[in-house]
Amino acid sequence: MSVYTNVLPHELDEFLENYSLGQLQQFTGISDGIENTNYFVTTSKGQYVLTLFEELSLEELPYFLELMAFLAEANIPTAHPVKDKEGDYLRVLNGRPTALVKRLNGASIDIPNEKQCRAIGVHMARMHVASSDFKFERQASRGIDWRVQTAERVMPKLNQEEQALLQQELTYHETTKLGELPNSVIHADLFRDNALFIGDELTGMIDFYYAYNGLSIYDLAVTINDWCMNGEDDRNKKNSAALLEAYQTVRPIAQDERDAWQAMLRAAALRFWLSRLQDKYFPRDGEMTHIKDPDVFKKIIEHRVNFPDELMEMWQH
Repeated sequence: MSVYTNVLPHELDEFLENYSLGQLQQFTGISDGIENTNYFVTTSKGQYVLTLFEELSLEELPYFLELMAFLAEANIPTAHPVKDKEGDYLRVLNGRPTALVKRLNGASIDIPNEKQCRAIGVHMARMHVASSDFKFERQASRGIDWRVQTAERVMPKLNQEEQALLQQELTYHETTKLGELPNSVIHADLFRDNALFIGDELTGMIDFYYAYNGLSIYDLAVTINDWCMNGEDDRNKKNSAALLEAYQTVRPIAQDERDAWQAMLRAAALRFWLSRLQDKYFPRDGEMTHIKDPDVFKKIIEHRVNFPDELMEMWQH
């Protein structure tokens, strides 16, 4: 959610003429995140988020916007896209595919508690179950091929210890066989900054632009690595147990998924270590950019490798 493409007031005024949203009152760029250009937009009829997509094409975007609408209409807390006067979710602004979504109330949290982790677990499970009726399909944009290509790109930039760790993880995932595990639509990026809360109530899951049809247990691993690895050990364990227990009140986790848990946690950590290394060493130009620390996920990988027994304890609460 950086700003790569500038939008001037008169350009936004002209763009908003295609919607029934009243008059523009104010707008401001959003600096968090790294992929797209985002603005908060306030009109006489409400508050919205304007997104100009820097990488995704017009052909790719209907999946994400239809998914957000589908989930919102299933009473899962997500931001519903806004249709223009012609009934479309997508338009073009300054040469970029562009969408407006309703701005949700609430704010992201830095240090989650057990109740907030339970809320995330319940609504992620509801999303996984509901998505069985979603008619669109999409493959991962940052799957195995991306992982290998990105590793080759960043490897020369790393020190000897980092190179050894990266090669270790690539070999581990290449040789680990998972079998057939349950699939659903997954968010694949449900970090703390992509969830909004008012107190302990989850008011929104946002930024679905990495979503795809993939392994439900991997989605859980992505989220656990962020939500439950940012505090003291005791709190991390309690948050992990709370999130997993709450998830299973909606969708029980099968034994073969549990058997794959370490592989999923390590795969999730590797994906974000690689993406942050790529952003660090090959940054894109932008007026407002926010590059996140790759070492966070290097340390998570090391922790998941060195403390495998801790992973099984998560299921025993």
